[in-house]
Amino acid sequence: MKRVFISLLVLCFCYVGCTEQAATEQAATEQAATEQVATEQAATEQAATEQAAAEEKRRAEEKRKTREKLLLWEFATGDKISSSPTIGPDGTVYFGSFDNKVYALDGKTGAKKWEFETGNNVTSSPAIGSNGTVYIGSYDNKVYALNGKTGAKKWEFETENSVTSSPAIGVDGTIYIGSHDYKVYALDGETGAMKWEFEAGHWVTSSPAIGADGTVYFGSRDKKVYALDTNTGAKKWEFEANNSIISSPAVGFDGAIYIGEGAFGPYKNRIYALDSKSGAKLWDYKTGGNVCSTPAIGIDGTVYVGSRDNTIYALDGERGGKAWGFETEKPVNSSAAIGEDGSIYIGSDDNKIYALDGKTGTKKWEFETEASVTSSAAVGANGTIYIGSEDGKLYAIKTNSKDFAESPWPMRGQNTQHTGQALKK
Repeated sequence: MKRVFISLLVLCFCYVGCTEQAATEQAATEQAATEQVATEQAATEQAATEQAAAEEKRRAEEKRKTREKLLLWEFATGDKISSSPTIGPDGTVYFGSFDNKVYALDGKTGAKKWEFETGNNVTSSPAIGSNGTVYIGSYDNKVYALNGKTGAKKWEFETENSVTSSPAIGVDGTIYIGSHDYKVYALDGETGAMKWEFEAGHWVTSSPAIGADGTVYFGSRDKKVYALDTNTGAKKWEFEANNSIISSPAVGFDGAIYIGEGAFGPYKNRIYALDSKSGAKLWDYKTGGNVCSTPAIGIDGTVYVGSRDNTIYALDGERGGKAWGFETEKPVNSSAAIGEDGSIYIGSDDNKIYALDGKTGTKKWEFETEASVTSSAAVGANGTIYIGSEDGKLYAIKTNSKDFAESPWPMRGQNTQHTGQALKK
């Protein structure tokens, strides 16, 4: 009996020992597996880090090569630029900055000719009169007329609120411009004296456009598009949209008015085509975001416009159908400029300036700045485009376009002087 007991005791010890050994081996196996997973995860993370670093290096090199290939010069101001540059007959480039100043630069070299300081931010874009006078608004509530050669102030006109609208210039030299005081003003280009004023129902940040018959068109944050008599300011018609309008009108050869809507909220954001005589809606196209961009019109009537849904659209001007859409990485508030070869030049809040094929939307190149590009390009006579960025710089970029397109509305403000006058077909 004693032998049996001892045998059982030995067996128990052996069992316990074996069990402990098995547990130890299991724990070791699990530890090894855990270490293997950790090693593999670390290797994966390391590979991802190295891949990201390689991609960042590749992008930096690509950016360097693009800048080297395309950049003619850059000019730094003291703050961001959303004002769109204007080109004078002698090639001088004019624009405003959030540093409260208006600048004049040599278009070939970027050398500063002069600067004029206002009392607040300048987001308005200049327009140039037939005598070289530069007209521009400021957040200090004023409209300025400056000598294009020297920057000396000719006159100023004070509104009752900020002026972010950009001026249009009539054939007789009259200046048309909106203000946050809800009004559009007609001013004598020589003296600044007010000819008439028209009051809308909210801010007028939209910039006026002038039809071939002299009618003045603009939008307002009261959700309306207006047509006014050029001589008296009397209202000809109004069109009520679904959302606030800060986009500016473009006028086609057939007289159709193209304009975007959307300033608040992610809904009811359309591009409209309106009859210039009656204000009747010809068509609309719904985008997925606010349309602050001003349409440009190609030689064949295609309408190009950006949206805050990160897309640049090409629409059939006659029916409003989408020809193509090009997606950027962030909203598009910039307005398109069209080269004589049909290329589309436009900025995006993803910090980039894009060159696209006007027929297909295929990207030709992209140029990266250091901040959002809400400024709109002007295309010079030699194909150079000038455009600002919120990184505080104005860029001169060479392109394959020889000039801007001879189309109804090839850029913001219609022409390089941004007079906002529609052409007669």
